[in-house]
Amino acid sequence: MEILKNKKAVITGGSRGIGKAIAVEYLKNGAEVFLLARSADELNETQKELMTLGNVHIATADVSQQDDVERAVNEVAKTFGTIDILVNAAGVYGPIGPVTDVDPREWKKAIDINLFGTFLSVHFFAPLIKNNKSGSIINFVGGGEGAYPNFSSYVSAKGGIARFTETVAEELKDLGMDVNAIAPGAVNTKLLDDLVKVGPEKAGKANYEQALQQKASGGVLPEKVATLCVFLASDKAHGITGKVFSAVWDPYENFPKHKKEIMATDVYTMRRVRPEWRGLDLGERSKQQ
Repeated sequence: MEILKNKKAVITGGSRGIGKAIAVEYLKNGAEVFLLARSADELNETQKELMTLGNVHIATADVSQQDDVERAVNEVAKTFGTIDILVNAAGVYGPIGPVTDVDPREWKKAIDINLFGTFLSVHFFAPLIKNNKSGSIINFVGGGEGAYPNFSSYVSAKGGIARFTETVAEELKDLGMDVNAIAPGAVNTKLLDDLVKVGPEKAGKANYEQALQQKASGGVLPEKVATLCVFLASDKAHGITGKVFSAVWDPYENFPKHKKEIMATDVYTMRRVRPEWRGLDLGERSKQQ
């Protein structure tokens, strides 16, 4: 069953890795895709590889550059008119190493790609979804659920995307748009290769050894992430918005029958842990008033 039949999707970072895997699953489920990435050569290769599955359009764009994104939006609008799905899969690790050692310019560049690039894509592509009066925006978070030493730019951007997702979901929900984010887990992509390449001195011994184990084991299959992307873009997920889902742990197959419960609580969101949640009474001011 093609649950995305006739839907039109834009995927940033769509020439390789997770973005490419999402494109494959979208095509298999009946969608038409428009892939954006910085490398024209990779885009051309991916288009040739996937064109047997369906209609694949491509355009080069650096999501951190406003002119590039605006140009891409114009190309998509000429091809599709309106769109149903935006997937922001473009991302980089950025500089790896202690915060006192990394190059500030490279640190900011990674923020521009990961966080500002997600903002630019949503800002300029959301009107194409708005004109369709329904649709789905899917962002990507990562870096685990706690401190991730030596990856400060990456986790700063991804944490920002989580709160950005929740905020934009509130802004756009009355327009029929669902906005969610995915934590993909330990997928073997070029990001992993970049981590291994810098070595334990910059990445940290624990992170480096974990990366080697992940590389050897195969890690989380990108298809697992892509399957969740299919669900979130489908009509089954309509009405679920402002959440962060794990592609590894969360039983999203059961979500359609629990929509009201999910949306009535703060489950699947980023929240500050309060002392009472851990059985501690530290005398908060709110308890004294």
